[in-house]
Amino acid sequence: MAIQITGDPGADKILDESPFALLAGMLLDQQYPMEHAFRGPAKVIDRFGNFDPAAIAAADPQDFAAMAATTPAIHRFPGSMSAKLQELARIVTDDYDGDASRLWTQAADGKDLLTRVMALPGFGKQKAQIFIALLAKQRGVRPEGWEQVVGDYALEGYRSVADVVDPASLLKVRDFKKQKKAAAKAVAAG
Repeated sequence: MAIQITGDPGADKILDESPFALLAGMLLDQQYPMEHAFRGPAKVIDRFGNFDPAAIAAADPQDFAAMAATTPAIHRFPGSMSAKLQELARIVTDDYDGDASRLWTQAADGKDLLTRVMALPGFGKQKAQIFIALLAKQRGVRPEGWEQVVGDYALEGYRSVADVVDPASLLKVRDFKKQKKAAAKAVAAG
């Protein structure tokens, strides 16, 4: 199944073809609309010329941050996110020989994969669970025990970006998130 998260076929194709771009899109999916976050790698390619982890890791941090902040920025917080993106690129380059897919293809099982993803900059437990669910549901990456480590994100439905396969499902995920936030607010106010 081809990735269809961004609403932009060119940006989605980059996510489809580049494991590092998919990982970076997930990194950028924080306090920013998911379809815009996952367009980040396409913006970097347009301005930087490529999305090679080694080149991104080696780029001058100030120049890379300026590129990331160019309108339209790669994220609502382009400075901090460009630094996290460069750190992610360094880890992929140094620990996985520049091949982000080795992060999951070499994981012993779901628990190991969760540990590996949570070790990345900007990936807490929930984001790591969502990314693993995305890999399982849309890339067929299903190491033993993946369902247990991702919890409810493994279920059918529209809970996260892992369930976005077209514009209609994007709206359903957005509605689900709004309902969860409203419920949390009601409990906090209660």
